[in-house]
Amino acid sequence: MNGLERLWRFLVAELADFPGRGNALLRNLVACTLVIVISVSLEVPLLALSLIAVFFVGQSNVVLTRMVGILFIVSTTLAVGLAILLLKFTYGYPLLRILCASVLFFAAMFFLRATRLGPLFFLVAIVIIYVQSLVDLIQQPELLLRACLWVWMAIIYPILVTLVVNTLLLPQEPQAQLRAAMRRQLAQVDARLAALAAGRPADANITPAQVQQGTLSLHKLLRFACMRDADYRAEEPRQLALITCVSRLYAASALQAAPVDDGEALEVLREDCAALSASLEGGARLVLPVLHSTAVARSLGAPALEEMRDALRVLTRADEPPPASGATAKEPLLVSDAFSNPNYLLFAFKTWLASMLCYVFYNAVDWPGIHTVMLTCVIVALPSLGASTQKGLLRIGGCLVGSALALFCIVFVIPRIDGIVGLLAMSLPVIGLGAWVAAGSERINYAGLQIMFCFALALLEQFGPTTDLSEIRDRLVGVLLGVLVSTLVHGLLWPEREGEALLRRLAEIFHHIADLLRLPPGTDATRVHALSLRGWSRLSDCEAMLARVALEPGWQQSEHEELTLLCQTLLSSAKEVHWLSVRLQRHRALLVAQRSDFSGVEQEHLADWLDSYAAQLRDEAGEPAPWPALPPVEGEADERDWRLDLVELRRLLGALLLRRQEEATALQEIRP
Repeated sequence: MNGLERLWRFLVAELADFPGRGNALLRNLVACTLVIVISVSLEVPLLALSLIAVFFVGQSNVVLTRMVGILFIVSTTLAVGLAILLLKFTYGYPLLRILCASVLFFAAMFFLRATRLGPLFFLVAIVIIYVQSLVDLIQQPELLLRACLWVWMAIIYPILVTLVVNTLLLPQEPQAQLRAAMRRQLAQVDARLAALAAGRPADANITPAQVQQGTLSLHKLLRFACMRDADYRAEEPRQLALITCVSRLYAASALQAAPVDDGEALEVLREDCAALSASLEGGARLVLPVLHSTAVARSLGAPALEEMRDALRVLTRADEPPPASGATAKEPLLVSDAFSNPNYLLFAFKTWLASMLCYVFYNAVDWPGIHTVMLTCVIVALPSLGASTQKGLLRIGGCLVGSALALFCIVFVIPRIDGIVGLLAMSLPVIGLGAWVAAGSERINYAGLQIMFCFALALLEQFGPTTDLSEIRDRLVGVLLGVLVSTLVHGLLWPEREGEALLRRLAEIFHHIADLLRLPPGTDATRVHALSLRGWSRLSDCEAMLARVALEPGWQQSEHEELTLLCQTLLSSAKEVHWLSVRLQRHRALLVAQRSDFSGVEQEHLADWLDSYAAQLRDEAGEPAPWPALPPVEGEADERDWRLDLVELRRLLGALLLRRQEEATALQEIRP
C-alpha cells in the first residue's frame, strides 16, 4: 500500500499544472493537427515519425525550439545521407553492409559521449540502425532509396511546421517568461510582507526547495533571453543584477517568519517591491525613488529585512554603466577525457552489442514486426545504469498506456468515424495527453512521447481505417525485449554505477558550504549570492543523480536500503545546511558592518568541522574534527539571532554525525 501511495503522490505531483504547461500543450496540439492534416491529405508516409519530430522539437521557449530544430535538420540530413551512401556501396552484400553499419553506429555512439554534440550523433545512430531494418523489409533498391528519402521528408517538414507554430502563432518568448517568473516571486514576497505587517503568519511558507528552484529557473531563463535578444545580451550585467535582487528578496522573505513591529519599514519595502514588479510589466528601466527615503536609511531590526533592503540598494547601483566583461571562452567540441576515458568506448560497444543481438534475434525468428527492438536498445542506452533503467521504465509505461488507448480506439471508435474530422477527434485527445505528460519534468516527460508514438504507430500509419491488432502486439514485444536485452548487457558488462560518484558529489557540496561559511565578512553580497546559486545548482544535480541511482538494478535490495536512506537524509540535510549557511553569512556581514569588534570566528570553526565531515564522507579521513565550542546565546538582538543560527547549524550537523555508524556500514556495500 505504501508503494501505491508513493506512486499516486508522484503522479499527482508530476501531472499538476504549472505556468507554461498549458501553452506547451496548445503548441503541440496545433502543430500535430497541421501535420496530421498535411500527411493524410498528401499521403506522406511515416506519420508517427512526423509526430515524434513535433514533440522533440517543441521546447519550452522559442530559443530552445530553434536550436533543437536546426540541430534535428542537420542531424537528419547527415544521417540519411550516410545511410544512402552506405547502401550504395554495400547493397547486395549483407555481411559488408552490417560491418560498415556497425562501424558507423559504433562511432556515433562513441561521439555521443565524447563530444558536446551528443544529440546530433544520437540521431545518426538511430537512422543508421533504422535503415538496416528497412533493408530487410524492402527488397527492391529503388523502393529502399525512396523509403530513405521519405524518412528525411517525414522528419524535416514537421520540424518546419513546429518552428512556424512556435515562432509566429504561439511564441513563448524567454524574455516574457523571465519577467513573469520574477513577478510571481515578487508577489509571494509582497504577500509575506503583508502578513508580517498584519501580525500573522504567512499563508504558505517558502521552502528551501522553492528557493532553489526559483533561483535556478531565473538564471536559466536569463541565459535563454540573452540568446534570443541582442538588447538583453548588451544589458546582461544589469539584467543579472535584477534577477539577483529578486532572488535575494525571495530568499530573505522566506527567512523572516516572526511578525515585525516596524510597520513603516515593512510598508516601504512593500512599495519598493511593488515598484520593482511594475517596472517588469513592459521591461522599462527601473526607477525606485523610495529607496533613498529616510525610512530605509536606519536599521530595520530583523536581519531578513536588512537583507531585503540591501538587495534593493545594490540594484539601484546597477543603473550605473556596467563594467566591460571579457569574452566568454567557448567550450571545446571534445570533452576533456574523450580519448583517455575507456567508459566511452565500452558504452559504444555495449550499445552496439545489444542492438546486434536484437537484430540477429528478430531475423532468426523471422519476426520483422518487432524491428523497433533495436531502436529501443539505442534509446534507453544512457551513461549510467540508473538513467537507463529510468528511461526503460518510462518507455514501457508510455507504450502500455498508448497501446491500451489504441486498442480501445480500434475496437470502439474506428467503426463509428468517417473522414478527417473523426480522425482528429479520436487522435487529438490522446496526443494532448501525451503532450501534457511530455511538458513535465525529466522524471516523466519521456513517457508522454511514448504514449503518443505508440498510439500513432498503431492507428495513423495507414491512410485509412485499421483493424490490425498485430502492430500493437509487435510494438509491446519489441519494447519489452529491447529494454530487457539492453539492461542485461549494460548491467553485466562493465556496468557504470553512480553510487560512489553520488557520495563524492555530496562531499563536494559540504566542502562548498564550508567555503561559503568561511567567506570574509566584507564579501560583496552579490558574490555571496553567486556562491549560493552554485550550491543550489549542485544540490539539484545531486537530486537528479539520486533518483537515477535508486533505479539501478539491485539497488533496491535489502542491503542497499540503508544506503539509499542515508543518501536521501544527507541530501535533505545538505539543503537545510546550505540554506542556513547563506543566512549566517549575511547576518555576520550585517553585524560586522555595525560593530567593528565583531569577528564571528565561531562560524569558521563550524566550517572547519564541515570540511572534516566531507573528507570522512569520501573516506579520506577516519574521524571528523572535534566539535568547536559555541558561545552562549546572549547579547544584542541581532547578535542573538546570529548565535541562534549557529546553534541550529550545529544541531543539523550533529544529526549528520549521529548517522555516522549507519553510514560506515552502508558504504561497505558499494565500496570494494
